[in-house]
Amino acid sequence: MSAVTSPARQASSGMSARTINRIVIYGLLALFAIFYLMPLFVMLVTSFKTMDEIQNGNMLALPHAPTFAPWIKAWSEVCSGLTCVGMKGYFWNSIKMVVPAVLISTLLGALNGYVLTKWRFRGHTLVFAMMLFACFIPFQSVLLPMATILGSLGRFGVTLQNATGFNFG
Repeated sequence: MSAVTSPARQASSGMSARTINRIVIYGLLALFAIFYLMPLFVMLVTSFKTMDEIQNGNMLALPHAPTFAPWIKAWSEVCSGLTCVGMKGYFWNSIKMVVPAVLISTLLGALNGYVLTKWRFRGHTLVFAMMLFACFIPFQSVLLPMATILGSLGRFGVTLQNATGFNFG
């Protein structure tokens, strides 16, 4: 008999270091996820509470009698700016702007990905490097020049339908 034990015998005697390592990693990931998602949980739970429950001060407690009244009020009669028309119009305006933007972005991204992976042309690595570099530019640094250019062209505040002539909604 040798002093070396077989791997099957080691696994049956207890948890391996790899298993313990995975338990610790997934435990920490779950803890960070709970910490990260806690503001969203508090916001949603609080939105279903009555004003008396909110003023009691227990943020994490579930509502005793959930109510949709704040949601209905926000949808139909909340004051945003100078008018009190609710969020309904703003919601549909956001949908009209986001859906075409996502579709166009997805289409262009798929075309770029296809061209950069399947076609080999002179400078394809430079084009890829420039696109990768552009991903690291914060949008806030692009927003001000973009707004200035759109303002000088008379296109600031114009919806996508008016700018392109296409009706997406």
